[in-house]
Amino acid sequence: MVVQAARALTPPPPTGFVVAGGLSRRMGRDKALLPWGGVTLLDHALDRLRRTCGRVFILCGPDRRYEDRGVPVLLDAARGAGPLAGLVAGLAQLGDEPGLFLAVDLPEVPVALLADLVERAAAADAVVPLSRGGPEPLCAVYGKACLAPARRRLAAGEFKMTSFWPDVRVAQVSPDAWDRFGPPDTLFRNVNTPNDLPPE
Repeated sequence: MVVQAARALTPPPPTGFVVAGGLSRRMGRDKALLPWGGVTLLDHALDRLRRTCGRVFILCGPDRRYEDRGVPVLLDAARGAGPLAGLVAGLAQLGDEPGLFLAVDLPEVPVALLADLVERAAAADAVVPLSRGGPEPLCAVYGKACLAPARRRLAAGEFKMTSFWPDVRVAQVSPDAWDRFGPPDTLFRNVNTPNDLPPE
C-alpha cells in the first residue's frame, strides 16, 4: 500500500484594511488624498497592503468615500466611535484569515514589516508592534476572535483601541524587533499636520 505524505496546509493570505476614517482636523484637509511619493497617502497604503494581502478594503469612516479606488469601502460600525468602529467593521469581513490593519497616515511602514506582523499572527489573536512611543494599534494584525470582544466594548461606549485587549491574546512586539526595517524614530511616524509632509 502506498501512503501519500500529507500536504502542509497553506494558511490563507491576510485581508488588508486601510484605516482612513479620520477627520484630519490637525491637517485641515483630507490627509488620505495628500501627495506622498508621487501618489496619495491612500494609494500608498493600498499598494503596500496589496503586496501583502489577498483582499483589501478601505475603512472610510461614517460616510461613504474613496469609492473611486477600485476596492470595497466599509462604513464604521458606529458613528462617532473612532477607529474602534472601523476595526469592528473590518473584523466582520474576516473568515479564518487574519486582518492586517494599516492607518493611512503611517507612510513609512515598509511591506517587509507588515509581512513580519502577519507571520507572527498564528500565535495570538492580535499582534501589535511597540514603537518607542508605545503600542501602534493601527498598524497591527487582528484575528476574528477579536470581533465579539471589540463589539462589546463598542456597545458599552469604550472606544479606546486597547479597550478589548484584556479579553483576547495580544502579542506586543518589542521596538527592538523593528530596527532592522528602518530608522526607529521614523518607522511609525504619523502624518498629522502640514509640517509632517515632505517638501513639494
